Amino acid sequence: MPYAMSVIISRALPEIDGLKPSHRKLLYTMYGMGLLKGSLTKSANIVGQTMKIHPHGDMAIYETMVRMTKGNESLLLPLVESKGNFGRCYSRDMAFASPRYTEAKLMPVAAEFFQAINKDTVPFVPNYDNTSKEPVLLPVTFPSILANPNHGIAVGMASNFCSFNLTELCNATIAFLEDERDKVFSLLQAPDFSTGAQLLYDEKELHRIYETGHGSFSLRAVYQYHKEDNCIEITEIPYTTTLEAIMEKLVSLMKAGKLKEVNDIRDETDLKGLKLTLDLKKNTDPTALMTRLFRQTTLQDTFSCNFNLIVKGQPKVLGINGILTEWLHFRQECLKRQFAYEMAEQEKTLHLLKGLEKILLDIDKAIRIIRETHKDKEVVPNLMEVFAIDEVQAEYVAEIKLRHLNREHLLKQTRQLKNLRASIKDLKDMINSPDLQKEYIISDLKRVRDTYGQPRRTKIIDREDVPQASPAVMISHYNLKVFLTKDGYLKKIPLTSLRGNFDHKLKPKDYIIQEVEGENKDDLILLSSAQKAYKLKLYELEDLKTSDLGLYLPNLVPMEPEEKILYAVSTSDYTGHMLFGFRNGKMAKIPLSAYETKTNRKVLANAFADEPLRGIRYLTEETELLAVSNINKVLIFDTGQINPKTTRHSMGVQVLKSKKDSELVALMALDQVQLENPDYYRAKIPAVGAYLKKTDSLCLTEEGETAENITLLELMPTHNTENDDQ
Repeated sequence: MPYAMSVIISRALPEIDGLKPSHRKLLYTMYGMGLLKGSLTKSANIVGQTMKIHPHGDMAIYETMVRMTKGNESLLLPLVESKGNFGRCYSRDMAFASPRYTEAKLMPVAAEFFQAINKDTVPFVPNYDNTSKEPVLLPVTFPSILANPNHGIAVGMASNFCSFNLTELCNATIAFLEDERDKVFSLLQAPDFSTGAQLLYDEKELHRIYETGHGSFSLRAVYQYHKEDNCIEITEIPYTTTLEAIMEKLVSLMKAGKLKEVNDIRDETDLKGLKLTLDLKKNTDPTALMTRLFRQTTLQDTFSCNFNLIVKGQPKVLGINGILTEWLHFRQECLKRQFAYEMAEQEKTLHLLKGLEKILLDIDKAIRIIRETHKDKEVVPNLMEVFAIDEVQAEYVAEIKLRHLNREHLLKQTRQLKNLRASIKDLKDMINSPDLQKEYIISDLKRVRDTYGQPRRTKIIDREDVPQASPAVMISHYNLKVFLTKDGYLKKIPLTSLRGNFDHKLKPKDYIIQEVEGENKDDLILLSSAQKAYKLKLYELEDLKTSDLGLYLPNLVPMEPEEKILYAVSTSDYTGHMLFGFRNGKMAKIPLSAYETKTNRKVLANAFADEPLRGIRYLTEETELLAVSNINKVLIFDTGQINPKTTRHSMGVQVLKSKKDSELVALMALDQVQLENPDYYRAKIPAVGAYLKKTDSLCLTEEGETAENITLLELMPTHNTENDDQ
């Protein structure tokens, strides 16, 4: 328990002056070294001097100083001027140089932490070996606890402060001191960070943070799109992430095939600042891409606030008003101690001058007493006896130089009596009047604001103005092909992977029965022999190559053991129609929208009529198809003659009439077969069709060898002897 309390009180959590003990000891050491106005000195020298009051390793002290430097850019209001490589807070791998190579001194704003520190503004305590003293707190003139980010993890508790713009913070504190507390939240617009970026403004959530000290808000990166180079340049990132973390996530997305819009990622960070460049592929929408990356990477990140600090030795979680209240009490106590010290010093001076005033009434007498006194130790008692002054006053008179015994100098000294009495009265009023103390604090805040205030770095954008990432935006857009095999394997292959590579790896005796073109955002509908439709999201399927065997469909959808996938359709808008040809010669044209569901169901029963199926076609527009019977009757018909049916399991209408108990055995496209005179087979439905001429062939053309319905064509007999004569 003592260790836990030591970590909480003396190590991990900041106090009301905005500093942890390690920060305070380092700054005080640099102040004692004269580095507020002096020249830069080696960091190793600063670290060594700090170890006299901070018994920790040199690297721990140096890392503390690194974070406080201007060069590291961790703090919105840096306190240490730096020269050399101190790394960057937005880079995990950009290591800082050794302390023997770097130099540092205090920034001008650090003077506000030591305002009148030599006037007993704060108590001092002995250091760890009782060889020197160090301040318990620093008498900072503005609420620095809110000016810089601060993060600490203690035992059983933690702390995480965001930073606020100094100008806004001073204005809000002034309004607080002037009892205009309703203006505090409006003046303190939102947190501000050294790394810039954009803050998504949520008024309700920010008010909760301001009131309770708990809550979170979102930060997102700033980017520019350069149309001429077709690239995105990211120049500001959230304070909570690093450049390397973002790049690692982007690379992992690229390797997983989820970032196909990007050709290359380059880190172009230099002395001018951060820059991460994404080279895009043609026709990529940069806004849609960044909207997706904001969701998938730390280009948009959350900052969780926990305003936990040490107040009078106790950890407390406070809101903005609570912190300003405690800081006001602390600052007023500093001022009362300062004014009490100044009043005591002026009262000492006043007491001495009162004695000098009595001497001035007869200066010649005083000189004669000193000259006629035989012993040195009797001078002071003689002066005390003759002029009715005390020992301190007599010692002061006795120590006056001979050249200062002229009347002009003595009158000049005694004229200060009136000013001293007025000044002491003013100091007493300041000590006893909280209102006067507030006026003094306000004048300091205005001076700090005007001297060190800077424009905001983090831009504020209303969360409601930010386009929400729809599910479609979150999907990588690229063209692909889906391959379906006889044995139930499925391959989703991007077109970029198919260039010049057409040899597929398949199981023995397996072959491709269908190729479907589509986009990654499409839905894939799989129609099975059990009159079921299985729906998959293509973007949820793994990208494969031709050298891969494919995904086994029974592992993707809940198929029965003897169930087979007959046909696949890729669609994004569910337009077009499905055409089903049955053994009895009937055909049903069903709108594809009949398979669209609002509840995102993955299995649809009664996908088509429970009748032996002989052909399936997906129609994006009306076309001519060829129906074949088992007696070699052939009919070419226009699908526009078939009226659509709204019910999925409808039997449809008669297309191919039966003759001599003939049956439909195949449904083909005209470009799949070789016909000398297609008009010979054309007819209005329903029709029997015409016998296949000997000069015509239903054998697949080279273009039709991998065409749709190849599996259903296997049902058609290769030769019919009864019709040889016809």
